[in-house]
Amino acid sequence: HFHFDLESLTCQVMYIIPTLQISLNFPFKKRTPMTHAIILSAGQGKRMLPLTETLPKCLLPVGDRTILEWQVRALLEAGVARLHVVTGFNAARVEQCLAERFAASLPRINLVFNPFYRVSDNLASCWMARRAMGEDFILLNGDTLFEPALLDAMLASPPAPITVATDRKERYDDDDMRVELRGSLVKAVSKTLPDERTQAESIGLLYFRENGPALFREHLHRQISKDDGLKQWFLSVVDALAKQGLARACDVNGRLWREIDTKEDLAEAAALAAAWEGKPPQEEARIFSANARSAGVSTSMPA
Repeated sequence: HFHFDLESLTCQVMYIIPTLQISLNFPFKKRTPMTHAIILSAGQGKRMLPLTETLPKCLLPVGDRTILEWQVRALLEAGVARLHVVTGFNAARVEQCLAERFAASLPRINLVFNPFYRVSDNLASCWMARRAMGEDFILLNGDTLFEPALLDAMLASPPAPITVATDRKERYDDDDMRVELRGSLVKAVSKTLPDERTQAESIGLLYFRENGPALFREHLHRQISKDDGLKQWFLSVVDALAKQGLARACDVNGRLWREIDTKEDLAEAAALAAAWEGKPPQEEARIFSANARSAGVSTSMPA
């Protein structure tokens, strides 16, 4: 004999129907938690001169988009709720680019001007954007290009106060932001780590969750208040918090990304963009040259 419990069945149906609705509306895409993102784009990029004589580094063309456009597009498509772009050198050009390319998304984009960009490093840019750090947020250097799958991996990483995107290679040079690891725990972040303590490098993409945003803001205040505060890197704050066991690594080895510091980096970034857009590399190189010329910059640099 079958016992029919109407009350129990009703409860189960009331639970199942919303679940089915969610599954039907989002059958393949995992929903991303609502998060803010801060892009540090205040610098001129003097190492890229003459390309950056009048053009901010973040607006250098990579294929048919600027570095900043690639970043903003990836963050918006990942479901990030609000973007805060820290500007400095030729800020009007950055504002114009965002207004032209992301008109429909402008309500989700906030511009923060760093008036100290000529005399400061990126800790000051973080300080200017501190009001955006009241909840979970992504922090991104304005010269890091990455494929969307890399960002997805960061957003899906296990919760931690600070998550640092790291990559591995056989040798590390003086330009790399070196990372010391113990398993997935970040022990130190510094350009001066010796080889024997270096297991990875930071790619310039971090995720702050749990009590991470509050701790980062607190330590930013301490650092910016020092006599040399304007000359500090924000990763010096991450290093201090890592020493308290608050940072974990998200290994993105095998994912496509590039930090753009030289003209060669720019050309390599165009080839990477071609790979994840499905374009032939030679076509991407043609688009890169055409867009560089239209932006008023030369595609050749003196040796």
